[in-house]
Amino acid sequence: MAIDLFFVFLTSFATLFLLRKVAKIVGLVDKPNERKMHEGAVPLVGGLSICITLAQYLYYSQHVLLHSELYIYCISILAIVGALDDKYDVSFKFRLLIQGGLSVAMIYYAGLELHTLGDMFGFGTLDLGTLGYVITVFAVIGAINAFNMVDGIDGLLGFLSIVTFGSLGLMLTIDGQPDLAYFCIIIIVAIIPYILLNLGAFGKKKKVFMGDAGSMLIGFTVIWMLLLASQNGTRPPLRPVTALWFIAVPLMDMAAIMIRRVRRGDSPFKPDREHLHHIFQRLGFNSTQTLIAICSIAILYSAVGILGEVYDVAEYIMFWGFIACFCIYAVLLSYVWRITAFLRKKTS
Repeated sequence: MAIDLFFVFLTSFATLFLLRKVAKIVGLVDKPNERKMHEGAVPLVGGLSICITLAQYLYYSQHVLLHSELYIYCISILAIVGALDDKYDVSFKFRLLIQGGLSVAMIYYAGLELHTLGDMFGFGTLDLGTLGYVITVFAVIGAINAFNMVDGIDGLLGFLSIVTFGSLGLMLTIDGQPDLAYFCIIIIVAIIPYILLNLGAFGKKKKVFMGDAGSMLIGFTVIWMLLLASQNGTRPPLRPVTALWFIAVPLMDMAAIMIRRVRRGDSPFKPDREHLHHIFQRLGFNSTQTLIAICSIAILYSAVGILGEVYDVAEYIMFWGFIACFCIYAVLLSYVWRITAFLRKKTS
């Protein structure tokens, strides 16, 4: 295990340094603009590095993940499309088409789909039947774009991913599924070198960004693993409602932002500066404080999910509790500028 983890870390670290040089040559870099306040052209290679690392590991350890070949194909396609989007700004319609196609492939070839939502609404177990195919496609697209949208400040996407995979790995360990739990650890170790460079641990000149390749890959991997854990046999290690708590921050942020954009008459995919990290920064938090605050919230949500599983809290209580948290967040988001202006006035 130690040797495996060492080589995964080393592969991820080495490919980052190699790819960042290639990225500068081919122009796969992120330049500052009105929405991006970083300094200089930063290589967008975090996702490509993670993709190569995971593909290399699974090539030699296929037993760890069922249908590992299909998973490698899927993340490779997402990484390529993401890299093209980073460089050429691909239409979101094309990205959605690719994401939808991969979700269909996941359903058809791997048998990964939402069969049931459990007793989420308090009226008994809700089996989805044929409707499960459609809901699965939307779930895959939703997860991919939720993690894509949350990638707004240094370290945030990486740490939120670690919270999700760490929580899932813990539940899989408790359930006695060491291979899947171990793969969650592999993913975390593959992400750590990116976080180190992204946060400037080796200097600002060595900085890298995840890029759409990485955010889409991580979102897809999250939903793949959550489906494996929540739809696995008659007594899965994870109830579907618990999966919501494990991805609560990106999911709530995406849903609230898209609702607000649609109410304004804008496209739900139109970029803006109204995400959760923007709100914290408007409140006066610096990037590090914002990172710590949001990750703490994510850990708290995941802890609620884990405790709900361990103590077998009724699924409908967990679900309506999640909805209550989302409603509070959505309301606060709607009045965030008034709230921040009021707080600034009181503290000035």
